[in-house]
Amino acid sequence: MRFIPTRFHGILDYVYGILLIASPWLFGFAAGGAETWVAVVIGALVLLQTVFTDFEAGIVKKIPMQTHLMMDFGIGVILALSPWLFGFADFVYAPHLIFGVFSMLASLTTHRTPSRAYKTNVAHEETLR
Repeated sequence: MRFIPTRFHGILDYVYGILLIASPWLFGFAAGGAETWVAVVIGALVLLQTVFTDFEAGIVKKIPMQTHLMMDFGIGVILALSPWLFGFADFVYAPHLIFGVFSMLASLTTHRTPSRAYKTNVAHEETLR
């Protein structure tokens, strides 16, 4: 069941990406190893992906929304499994697991296409060019 509008998803992505980048310092696991850099790199990737997605919150608008959602799911799987994949589960695993599951759930519950109003405005802007 998809009930999250793409506009809200975009706002969530920006907040999520920033929180993910800051999470090692916010939650006290910034030891400088994989536990830190997985969160920082994936957070930056989420922000970059959001900037390039063709939806209300996107700026460059090159990535289709369905592709964005598939990438969100894949990112979530990698992030959730990263403590065990990269061997830092004995030190910290909860933030990565929670952020990863959140990403997967958001990808499964967000509308696949932007709102009709967005598509109408984008089509109108393209005809003006």
